[in-house]
Amino acid sequence: MLSRIAAAVVPAFGRLTVTADPARLPAGAIVVANHTSLADPAVVVAALRRYGIEPVVLATAGLWRVPLLGAALRREGHIAVHRGTARAAESLEAGAAALGRGRTVLLYGEGRLPARLDAAECAPGPFRSGLARLAAATGAPVVPVGQAGVRRLCSGSGAKQFAGTVTAPLRRPGLHVHIGAPLRLPAHVPDATDRAHRAVTAAWRTAARALGEPAPPAGLRTGLRTGTGTARCRCAVCGASTEAPGPCCPS
Repeated sequence: MLSRIAAAVVPAFGRLTVTADPARLPAGAIVVANHTSLADPAVVVAALRRYGIEPVVLATAGLWRVPLLGAALRREGHIAVHRGTARAAESLEAGAAALGRGRTVLLYGEGRLPARLDAAECAPGPFRSGLARLAAATGAPVVPVGQAGVRRLCSGSGAKQFAGTVTAPLRRPGLHVHIGAPLRLPAHVPDATDRAHRAVTAAWRTAARALGEPAPPAGLRTGLRTGTGTARCRCAVCGASTEAPGPCCPS
């Protein structure tokens, strides 16, 4: 039901386009996407439905406390992630069980939203190890997905997110999702995490280019403000701006 709702509602808020490297997506795969906005799960789910995929979604457990939404999530078998608790591993066990039933599982490698207020595009942040561990435990193929444009639908402070959502049907920002080719991750978790991150970053670049959005180098994060109010990128490691990069920054 939630996939059908997303597919019906998202086009009313933005102009969704989807591209894909594979003609068909494999069953029982792990889909991993970049996470930039509260709205991007709906956008990714709507895009996947165009390919006949209605995934089981791993999402923060707080959503299960939202009236009506929580009941729908439980009814459709989506998986609550209890981050930072002793129950955190339960989500990977539930994800493995869903994959064993032939379901597609959608998760976010970064595990959280970026801590920035601007609406610009930036490369995915560091991935957590859960994706690699789930792939190693199940042998499931991993499908990298990049989405762009969603921060122009919903981002920033609470007031800005509300205003963006309310005005989106009038503005109808461009939204693009690119589905990359499936890959098999190596067994070594750090290597697998790095390979998945690079694949999702490449898919995100494709999505950003489709919208004509600037795609800053991986490792740089937006968020710095100039005196004119223009957002710059900064290094996720040392915080240096692109105008005065530090020794760890990509060129």
